[in-house]
Order: sequence, then structure tokens, then C-alpha cells
Amino acid sequence: MTAIRRTALMSHPVHVTPDRVEAYRVELPPGQPAGWHAHPGPVTGYVERGRIAFERDGQPARELRPGDVFFEPAGEVIRRFDNLSGTESATFVAFYLLSGDQPLIEPIQC
Repeated sequence: MTAIRRTALMSHPVHVTPDRVEAYRVELPPGQPAGWHAHPGPVTGYVERGRIAFERDGQPARELRPGDVFFEPAGEVIRRFDNLSGTESATFVAFYLLSGDQPLIEPIQC
């Protein structure tokens, strides 16, 4: 029998005490930008399909591809989470750590 294998992809402190986690599969249409936003609780996730431009405030932009993981700290401005393809959708799964009636996302006017 083959042993179970675990490969660490990410570890990041969260500094919050959530009372629930919500998981969503999100599909970005071709060329869709997410717009500047923040989350009241930390978010972690992974890309299933497509190419996404990811830029946290104060960090250089990077390209996420299928299998890549990401982390968005609570309250930090996300400047880009944009589908880089003009013809294909991009899909990712996100896990939101939340408390009370916090919303998933807070749009930011830039």
C-alpha cells in the first residue's frame, strides 16, 4: 500500500478568531478584473483553471496558475485579482475565515 503524501503549499498566521469558514468556487469571466477590495477576515485559496494577476498592497504583482495558492490577510487592500485571459474563464477556490455577519468582500474605491 502506498503511503499518504502531504506536500506543504503555504503556512501563514491569521491573527483572528473566526467562528466559521466559508468555501467558494469563483469563476472570473474572460478579462474580468476583481477591482480593488479587502476582506474582513483572512482568505486563502488555490487556482483551479486559468491565469490570474494577483497583487497585494505593497507587493509586486505575480501571476497565479492552476495549482498555485494565495493568501489575502484580513483588511489588506488587494489591488489586482484579474483574469489575464481575454478568451477563457479562470476559476479558483477561496476559503474565507469569518466572524458574526462579516461580508465576504469589501469593495474599495481607488
